[in-house]
Amino acid sequence: MTYKNIQSALWLSIFVISLLAISCGSNEKVKQVDPVAFKDPLENANKKLVRSEEQEIEAYISRYGWNMTKTGTGLRYMIYSKGKGDEVRKTDLVKLKFKVTLINGSECYNSDKDGIKQLEIGKGGTESGLEEGLLLLHSGDKAKFIIPSHLAYGLLGDENKIPKRATLIYDVELIEVKVK
Repeated sequence: MTYKNIQSALWLSIFVISLLAISCGSNEKVKQVDPVAFKDPLENANKKLVRSEEQEIEAYISRYGWNMTKTGTGLRYMIYSKGKGDEVRKTDLVKLKFKVTLINGSECYNSDKDGIKQLEIGKGGTESGLEEGLLLLHSGDKAKFIIPSHLAYGLLGDENKIPKRATLIYDVELIEVKVK
């Protein structure tokens, strides 16, 4: 979920709250709610949450001593074993082994239990942060990705094992790249 999507969700929330406040009144005159009045507090709350997540990620990286690169979107990645295969491009079909944990260490998904993941790059259907990270790899590479919540499952989680606003740690091995 991108920052623009989060911002759109916040504006939608303001609109719905305003609509509810207007429609839930009795016969008495209802005071109009100005959605702009909510803008600054909501933006400030969102900025505080983003800063907090950033600090948590930096502390995690420091604790493990990882030398990670940060992209412009906030994805952190580290390729710890280089493969010799083809690089990933949009529309390629890729297969990968993976382990997904939360920043607190709780395991969510693992290809040993859940099966090898196969996806077509650029078609969606997976976290935008994972797709961004895979585009940095070649077949055979092993890498770690730290995916902030806005690039993962955002405000809602996956409604299964990943909670709302969760930072994800991916350990991946790209086992196949097929040009489509």
